[in-house]
Amino acid sequence: MRRQVEEWRSRQISTVAAKLIIYQAFVESDLDAPKHLARQVHDLYFQPSHPEFEPRTLWSLSNAFTSAFKELDPIPQFKATAKLAGFLQSVRT
Repeated sequence: MRRQVEEWRSRQISTVAAKLIIYQAFVESDLDAPKHLARQVHDLYFQPSHPEFEPRTLWSLSNAFTSAFKELDPIPQFKATAKLAGFLQSVRT
């Protein structure tokens, strides 16, 4: 897990790639996250509230997803979060 985090922190992604990943997550995948969170994930990634999430990396994008998932009830939050790592591992940037 530690290796995965370091890999994601060093994996820069372009603006276009980030937008495509967000689109894929909410439209084309089985992420099991409500579509209304797409805008919130986008905003959290492109306008982060914490300086450590400012770098345009896969790690920052992952944090945008998990931050948006926090508004869900516990069971949907668990389901969405459980599938997130697998989804992000599968995307090509």
